[in-house]
Amino acid sequence: TVPPARNLAVEPGPRPESPRVPVRDRDRKYTESFDAVFAADGIKAVWTAPRAPRMNAHGERVVGTPRREVLDHLLIRNETPARRVLEACARHDNRRRPHRARGQFLPLAREHPAPRTDLTAHRVLRRRVLGGVINEYRYAA
Repeated sequence: TVPPARNLAVEPGPRPESPRVPVRDRDRKYTESFDAVFAADGIKAVWTAPRAPRMNAHGERVVGTPRREVLDHLLIRNETPARRVLEACARHDNRRRPHRARGQFLPLAREHPAPRTDLTAHRVLRRRVLGGVINEYRYAA
């Protein structure tokens, strides 16, 4: 686990946000050298409580949703297509998918879209993402 952590810490290119607080469980695969990679940048890893499987539910959701909805349906052979697929998932999740925890707001939206009063006068258009693995819907103008 140390090389992926090191790659994350030194990865070149723009990132939306650096890891501030890595939350990890007490698995033996996380050694002292894993924590030292983040400690070198002044970041202290937080451990979940022992025998508390639901404590990291948000992290499990972030990892599990793309895996169940997209990655389980595609054959990915190397890192480049994997990055493209995960970037498409992140764009969809942040720009098109409403979230219950945010009151059905889109994560990057500042306000709700204007409600449609006459739904029969509008056609719904579907946009396929990742070859139809994800579908996005919107009203036609």
